[in-house]
Amino acid sequence: MKLKVKPRMSIWRYLAIGYALLIFTGSLLLMLPFAKTSGEWGTFADYVDGLFVATSATCVTGLTPVVTAQHWTTFGHVVIICLIQIGGLGFTTLVSILFMAIGGKSFGLYERTVMVQSVGESKLTGVKTLVKRILVGTLIFEGAGALLLMIRFIPEFGGIGVWYAVFHAISAFCNAGFDIIGPVSLVDYARDPLVSLVICFLIIIGGLGFCVWGDVADCKGNPRKFQFYTRLALIGTAVLLIAGTALFMVFEWDNPGYEGFRFGDKLLCSFFNATTARTAGYFTTDPATLSNSGCLLMIILMFIGACSGSTGGGVKVSTFTVILVGMLSVMRGKKDLTIGKRRIEQGTLSQALAVFVAYLVLTITATLLINAIEPDAVAAFDAVLFETVSAIGTVGLTMALTPSLGIVSEFILIILMYLGRVGILTFAFALRRKKKSESAVRRPIDTVFIG
Repeated sequence: MKLKVKPRMSIWRYLAIGYALLIFTGSLLLMLPFAKTSGEWGTFADYVDGLFVATSATCVTGLTPVVTAQHWTTFGHVVIICLIQIGGLGFTTLVSILFMAIGGKSFGLYERTVMVQSVGESKLTGVKTLVKRILVGTLIFEGAGALLLMIRFIPEFGGIGVWYAVFHAISAFCNAGFDIIGPVSLVDYARDPLVSLVICFLIIIGGLGFCVWGDVADCKGNPRKFQFYTRLALIGTAVLLIAGTALFMVFEWDNPGYEGFRFGDKLLCSFFNATTARTAGYFTTDPATLSNSGCLLMIILMFIGACSGSTGGGVKVSTFTVILVGMLSVMRGKKDLTIGKRRIEQGTLSQALAVFVAYLVLTITATLLINAIEPDAVAAFDAVLFETVSAIGTVGLTMALTPSLGIVSEFILIILMYLGRVGILTFAFALRRKKKSESAVRRPIDTVFIG
């Protein structure tokens, strides 16, 4: 008699359910009376706000319907920063760390596969080393960022400045964008090089991804030894940062918020804009004051996002690069898709296009629905589009629209943030049933006119 072995849950379903459970747990903790300054259990609408914040923190977004510094107690802030840290590191990284802490001596094939898929790695070997590197690297970067921020926050706020520095260092490295200083993010530090550059540094490092800075460390900073993807991520990030800074300088030179700013101040703000739009959520320039060109540029950068396997979101730099190179290859009549001296498989281009179109369709659908639900006086079209791109890109930048939205619109943004963090393809694969054996008979090929 043969014993039937129950198949394990698919990797994709494991990741999707893991994040959902984490969000649900966080929402329950934020509903506790001592998590809120009001000290009350609250209504269903209050729970939706808590669910929204839990989703935003877990998905390292930063959008919130309430003022984080005023609505939540210290306990609430601790819950939020824990969700940010877990969401930034990745649900499976946390599970792996706990497994190692309680004495797990080895990872099975299933555990290794889940781990590498969640952080964008391709090798199944050395997973325990990868987990340790992620943990140590995160502590080093966040610790260094916190110490530097303390230089400014302790003299300004006293002892509580230590907590402010730690909170904002974690939030910046995880590309979350939550702040507990005031209702206008970091606008008061727009001309402060220390705070602005430390936050930018943490955002960039977190947005590059664990595997990228791990490869840089292995190669001791020698570009000639970098893996192909590492070079692609570094070059793509540099191009977007430089181009974004230059364009923001041009578009926002006469920004009303820059009154009295010198050239260096405007350059610092432009660099911060180009950095934070890559899924961070902090701002030193109020998005509501951006020109039309600056607003569109920020939407484009939010949509592109950070690098694969990082704490950031968006369609990812590599996805955008592959699509752009593929478009140029088609226009030039080339059959092969090449980047530098490497050829990219056509299947990669198809996957990149699928991700891009899925993000685009979800963004347009959500924008259409929220515009239909909310009155025009509350939600202007540009503000809604900005908010939906910010949500699905897990960015967190806002034109102060979220607090004005109704419950249905909040749920739409919750879904976008969840899908943006879990990943469109991951969620699609999680819903997919067991693959049936394909028939040997293939359909005939026909012609479809394009363009």
